Amino acid sequence: MADQARTPDSSDVSLVENTTGEGNQFPLRGEPIFSGLNHIGLWSLYIKEVRRFLKVQTQTIWAPAVTTLLFLAIFTVALGRSGREVLGVPFASFVAPGLIVMAMMQNAFANSSFSLLAGKIQGTIIDLLMPPLSEGELMISIVSAAITRAVMVGGTVALAMVLWPGVSLSVEHWWAVIWFGLMGAVMLALVGLLTSIWAEKFDHNAAITNFVVAPLSLLSGTFYVIDNLAPVFQAVSRANPFFYVISGFRYGFLDQSDIGEGGGAVVQGAIGLGLFNLVLALFVYRVLKSGWKLKS
Repeated sequence: MADQARTPDSSDVSLVENTTGEGNQFPLRGEPIFSGLNHIGLWSLYIKEVRRFLKVQTQTIWAPAVTTLLFLAIFTVALGRSGREVLGVPFASFVAPGLIVMAMMQNAFANSSFSLLAGKIQGTIIDLLMPPLSEGELMISIVSAAITRAVMVGGTVALAMVLWPGVSLSVEHWWAVIWFGLMGAVMLALVGLLTSIWAEKFDHNAAITNFVVAPLSLLSGTFYVIDNLAPVFQAVSRANPFFYVISGFRYGFLDQSDIGEGGGAVVQGAIGLGLFNLVLALFVYRVLKSGWKLKS
């Protein structure tokens, strides 16, 4: 009879499993269907972030270069007279690498600290959280775009400084220039991303810029060697990760550094900086994954 109950067979079990999401054909509700890296989504977000700052390149690329050149002009006139030398080179050649990498770090921070914060303020944060992108892919895209801006600013500043009278930018160690430049950009991009997660308005972002990033970059040996400081302040400077970025980047150009004697100290600083960035990246990833101040 049609109304008579029958014993469920294997096809019914499979149907139930697929319907409830416990089978192998369909994922559980809420789980992403991408099994690996979402290359298209990652690349799309990266291109979006790059195009965003390129649309206002006068503000994001050229203005920082002009500001950095003004720093060079002012400090060269104030401290570089009478043939003053630092680490065996003219003062202008000493300060130029530090200014380049300082501009790179500050612009990496500025770029990554804007995206999520602008989304929260404008109410468009859902456009970043809803697409099928994992937290790691979101972080990689934003950080990579910030690094791209940092490299563009650094290249623009370096090109302008090559034409500046009295500045020599001959590279002695390419590995140090590339490594410390990238590590500095990565570090500030991660700090900027963390700031954009925490901040609720642009004043919070500006507070981190003015009271954390600017002091740490300016007081990290950009315009001086820390050997001229008192022992207490030397210890404070060595606890500042900005110091290792600037001194290591300068070592790539001058073959001289105040990190320590010889290239071994610079290599140790490079390894320590890489480990610091790794720990910082893991921390930012965990904060991003928790949804703190983003999904609540």
